[in-house]
Amino acid sequence: MEFKFSQKVSHLQASAIREILKYSSDPAVISFAAGSPAPEALPTKALEEISAELLAEEPSIAFQYGVTEGYQPLRDEVKKILKKRGVFNPEYDDVIITSGAQQANELSAKVLCDEGDVMLAESPSFVGSLNAFKSYHVDLQGITLENDGINLDELEQKLKAGGVKMLYLIPNFQNPTGKTMSWEKREKTFELCQKYGTVILEDNPYGDLRFAGEDIKSIKTLDKEGSVIYSGTFSKILSPGIRVGYVCAHKDIIQKIVVCKQVADVHSTMWSQMLVYRFLKRYDLDEHISKLRGIYEHKTNLMLEQIDKSFSSKITHTCPQGGLFIWCTLPEGVTTEQMVEFCTVAVRDYKVAIVPGTAFTINDTDETRSFRMNFSTSTDENIIKGCEILGRLSKQMFGD
Repeated sequence: MEFKFSQKVSHLQASAIREILKYSSDPAVISFAAGSPAPEALPTKALEEISAELLAEEPSIAFQYGVTEGYQPLRDEVKKILKKRGVFNPEYDDVIITSGAQQANELSAKVLCDEGDVMLAESPSFVGSLNAFKSYHVDLQGITLENDGINLDELEQKLKAGGVKMLYLIPNFQNPTGKTMSWEKREKTFELCQKYGTVILEDNPYGDLRFAGEDIKSIKTLDKEGSVIYSGTFSKILSPGIRVGYVCAHKDIIQKIVVCKQVADVHSTMWSQMLVYRFLKRYDLDEHISKLRGIYEHKTNLMLEQIDKSFSSKITHTCPQGGLFIWCTLPEGVTTEQMVEFCTVAVRDYKVAIVPGTAFTINDTDETRSFRMNFSTSTDENIIKGCEILGRLSKQMFGD
């Protein structure tokens, strides 16, 4: 049978990351393509012990339905954490637990954006969120991402044109570039969005993973009336497999998200929520995060050293102060097709997986010479070996 798919999904394509990860299932492939935490960063023993306790002590709750808003003790704990960081305002904000930050971002767009509404995002940006937004047929437009955040002139120009419903940002150690938005640009961006009546969706999955430089406050800390939606997750600091994220936003927005989530999945998994709650109550979260920062600082520095040592000198790269990614850019004059060829040859012929920048562009026709490298999942040995292989290939294709 030939199926006629709905207009909502007929234009969506499988992401390049998923296609490349198919190669990564080969044990012989060194993968710099994923976005997962380091295996040694997962608190496996603690989660194992807590899981056993849940099964023994509260199975009737852990294995049952829960309320859509989320497990109340966890919601309260998240509110405490966010309030301490200046993100949660008890006067008008509320929190809902979601199945990861991906669902948080998808539901936020769903409740605020109609078909044809203008939505802005950094260019490049996270493919998962971009596909979620595109599924609602918004007019998704990109804003050039500079080293310290989006181009403010472009932002103001698009806001002046009118009709911009939402601005999507990943201010901390952005996916895919690893760049961080300066405080000055966060302030100015907030001011401009306030002026033109545009909601900001601030996605912060990597903010806890800063291992260099000074912390920068969230845009949400500037919010005095609920015009910023803040999404977060425990995927990068505890485990992506448990699928626990959250949205902090004005209570009126949260209530609409509750209704939409009821339609989507009724509620997030109770066992996972209870697991996270017990971890937060039992262990020092700051101490745990400090351990993670040490792991990622080492891995980042190692990969940067190997890139500088092995790659063609014509390739430039970002130097992230946190997060999971390094963004590499091929020399001037290299086409998008040549960049994709480099990535394809690397995984197909040399067994090293990297993600072409086309996976993160706003439009399929956008030109890009860049590719993303992840340093968190590989061993030190594979980081060195993989960078040496890519280095040889880069010099063959682009010169010393």
